Amino acid sequence: MTAAQPGPDGALRCPWALSSEDYTEYHDGEWGRPVHGDDALYERLSLEAFQSGLSWITILRRREGFRRAFADFKIGSVAAFTETDAARLLADAGIIRNRAKIDATLANARVLADWSPGELDTLIWSYAPEPAGRPAPRTLADVPAITDESKALSKALKKRGLRFIGPTTAYAMMQACGLVDDHLADCRARGGG
Repeated sequence: MTAAQPGPDGALRCPWALSSEDYTEYHDGEWGRPVHGDDALYERLSLEAFQSGLSWITILRRREGFRRAFADFKIGSVAAFTETDAARLLADAGIIRNRAKIDATLANARVLADWSPGELDTLIWSYAPEPAGRPAPRTLADVPAITDESKALSKALKKRGLRFIGPTTAYAMMQACGLVDDHLADCRARGGG
């Protein structure tokens, strides 16, 4: 039941943000802020899938490697990747070399390449709950891992052909992309601050 904690500057933050400078920068500048655009959301979905079973810091510290390896997560570019590209990715030490996750990332780009521009953005954001729907979490114990909305979003994405997007991964993406604000009530970043 950990509440917001003071950082080196004295400002209260979600406690997970204090374990490294990388986490603090990500927490203060990106996590929980609204993300729009099909490519940007495809990147977040992909990175959250790669994170499955690992700590987020592992992904965060390799993010630039992922961006280089996956053509900055431009859906059209990744959709055109070949078996040669898949082999290159499996040999790339700058990313997580997990065949199932790489295959899912490539397959998801191929599916999304057939969608209309803005369709992924519209679909994902249609599952954002009303901000007044639940109180601000006071401690980490108040932050869920799965919600009804993340279950429904996961189901909708899978129905449309996307892979490696379970309800926990969907909720982590919802948190990261600002569909929900899970900064703790006393956190300096609550509400985009």
